[in-house]
Amino acid sequence: MIESIPMTHPLLQIKNLKTHFFTPEGDGKAVNGVTLNLDRKETLGIVGESGCGKSVTALSILRLIPDPPGKIVEGEILFNGRDLLTLSEKDMRHIRGNDISMIFQDPLSSLDPVFTIGDQMGEVFRLHRGSSGKEAVARSIEMLKLVRIPSPEKRITEYPYQMSGGMRQRVMIAMALACRPKILIADEPTTALDMTIQAQILDLMLQLKEDFDTAILLISHDLAMISEAAQRVIIMYAGEIVEEASTREIFENPLHPYTKGLLQSTPNRAVKSRRLQEIPGTVPNLFKLPHGCLFHPRCPQGMPVCREKSPEWKQTTNHSSVRCWLYAS
Repeated sequence: MIESIPMTHPLLQIKNLKTHFFTPEGDGKAVNGVTLNLDRKETLGIVGESGCGKSVTALSILRLIPDPPGKIVEGEILFNGRDLLTLSEKDMRHIRGNDISMIFQDPLSSLDPVFTIGDQMGEVFRLHRGSSGKEAVARSIEMLKLVRIPSPEKRITEYPYQMSGGMRQRVMIAMALACRPKILIADEPTTALDMTIQAQILDLMLQLKEDFDTAILLISHDLAMISEAAQRVIIMYAGEIVEEASTREIFENPLHPYTKGLLQSTPNRAVKSRRLQEIPGTVPNLFKLPHGCLFHPRCPQGMPVCREKSPEWKQTTNHSSVRCWLYAS
């Protein structure tokens, strides 16, 4: 595991972010008061079950929440001290791709099937760098070489369906890093790939991070990948952050019962005889959240106060904080 890196001047600061979805069913609090920092050149992992708000947080940073029904109702998203929520759409288009890029979960659905790889990569350079047609082609080939795609001169003439899942993901990484962004948001970047390709893609991302001095916001349910890549980890549950710590502390001394449940439900090669445990129940309905601590209906250590009041943040060490009544005193 990688040691925690102290943060002094965060590149990205999110303060009390609330992103809700307004539907006939009610107000769905997909992200409800998220606060986090991302330092320069840091890899920050965000972990949680499906529906916990990881992807909505990422889309909120780039202001890609579909409106309606979604809306950022409160908070600040400061990039280099500049609040992205106050910028015009024109200014945001300049930020997207140039300064902050995103790799989505499914490269096949993210790439346009009717355009070649070269057409889609070239558009990035033409729009953000003002490159001519020939220059865009040359830069596209250069980026495909950087992500270790063989025969890039041939590949840029192909369509997405002609490439394997791993190759398409490499293309997405190349496009995301084409303008050397300061922040790369990777949303489940290896979900659809087999284990061998997953390891290759992760190694590639971390190497390019060093080459381009890029900070990474790594969103995943894969705890093994997070342990290898991240300096710090944030655990999300039902739209809230419930624990934040250095990677070492999260894996060696988890505090929140939900974090412990996630780790106990993950295979561990070092303890082959350990029986995997499940977290009972499911993530609560965002339109009908429980009172008090959101995790208390599933928590094995629940107390009466957990059903009555939402716990406050408690800083336990210099690099560890938790939202749980077990640590209130």
